Order: sequence, then C-alpha cells, then structure tokens
Amino acid sequence: MLSSLYVALALQQGLTQVNFLYTFMSTLPPTMNTPIPIDRATLAHVATARLRDMIIEGRIAPGARLNERVLTEELQVSRTPLREAFKILAGEGLVELLPQRGAVVAVVDAATVQATYELMADLEGLAGELAAVRILPEELAEIRALQFDMLASHARRDLPGYFRANMQIHNKINAAARNPVLTETYLRLNQRIYSTRYRSNLSNERWDQAIAEHTEILRLLEARDGPGLRALLTQHLLNKRATILASLEAQQAAA
Repeated sequence: MLSSLYVALALQQGLTQVNFLYTFMSTLPPTMNTPIPIDRATLAHVATARLRDMIIEGRIAPGARLNERVLTEELQVSRTPLREAFKILAGEGLVELLPQRGAVVAVVDAATVQATYELMADLEGLAGELAAVRILPEELAEIRALQFDMLASHARRDLPGYFRANMQIHNKINAAARNPVLTETYLRLNQRIYSTRYRSNLSNERWDQAIAEHTEILRLLEARDGPGLRALLTQHLLNKRATILASLEAQQAAA
C-alpha cells in the first residue's frame, strides 16, 4: 500500500526513476535502508561449510595444500574467515595445520580406517538397538522421508544429495537412542572418517549394496527389532570399511 502511494506521487511530480528511488528510500527508517553487514563469524561458517563439502566430495584431494589465494577467490571470502575455517576443519580431522606449509587436507591411512571403523561399527550397532526401542513415531516418519530422498538421489546418481540424506538417517537413529554419551562419542569419531564414508560410495556396486542395506535398516527399525538392527548396522559399517581399505590398497599399488 505504501509503495503504491509513492508510485502515484512520483507520476504526479514527474520524477525520474532514479529520483523516485532516492525519494522513496529517504523516507524509510534507517534500519530498512542501511546495508546489513555480514559478520566475520558468519563468513567463517559459510567458508567452513563450503570447504568441508569440497574436501568430503574429493574435489580437493587428500594431502593437497589448501592455497589461500585460490580459495579466497573461489569462496569469495577474505583470508581471516578462511583461516578460521581451516582451524575448525582441523578440529574435525579434515585438515592438518603444518608449520611452514600451512593447511593441507588430512590423509586417512589404512590403520586409522581399520581401527576407527571397528569402533564405529559397534557404536552404530548399539545406537540402532537402543533406537529400535526408544524411537518416537514422528522420528520414524522423518527417517522414512529421508529414505525417500536418499532413494531419489540414488536414482539420479546424485552422490552429494544421497550422502546428505544418508548421514541424516544415521544421525537421527543415533539421536533416537537417547544416550548423550553415545552420541557425543559417535559424532567425535565420525568426524575422523567422514570423508571416507562419502568415498565408500564411489563404487557403484557398493552404492547399490548400501541402498539395499538401508531398506532393510528401515524395515527393522519399523519392526522395532533391536538385535536385528544392531547386527545389520554393525555389518553395514564393516562393509564400508572393506570398500575403503580395498580402495586404499589399490591406490598404493598404483603409486
């Protein structure tokens, strides 16, 4: 309503488009015509999220140096929030901060994969067993919806979209276990192998197998079969580990 009145006024007075805009903006309260600054914390958060995706999806290879000049241009941020992003990702285990070399993408070796997935398999299995008993109907409905999203992404061969839905399912099962110590331990360890979980689906055979496993995971969750879900989630993680170890072995043989 207010804007239409100003348009009528502009037409009566024969204002040009520029003058009309100036006249209109000058009548607005200061909070409406003053640019909203983006604080450094927000920029660091955005840079962290985008850089995390680039590392997880393999667009920056393990061991590669993170070039500040290139990344500031690509991410459209200054060096300060970018360096804060490096620190955050170093805390997540995705980046290493090395003296004289700066930041590099962390390399996950076979020994780390072997040990971490062994423990993660048990954590995910326990979470599934507890969630089967404790999950609420609305939480189960959310997982069903995510399963649909995941299947759609798989059909489109959209691996980033698939992975986002996949990890949300795992996180929601863990949250439904309602054990804060378990969740804290799971999230901390999962950071160490996050990028490897993504790369485990680069094999089409393993990706298709994972889809079949997730269909069964949902069925067992709906049936509230705790022991069955524990066994399947444990094997689900061990299957991922086998795929990743085989990939690492192939890379070493080709080097």
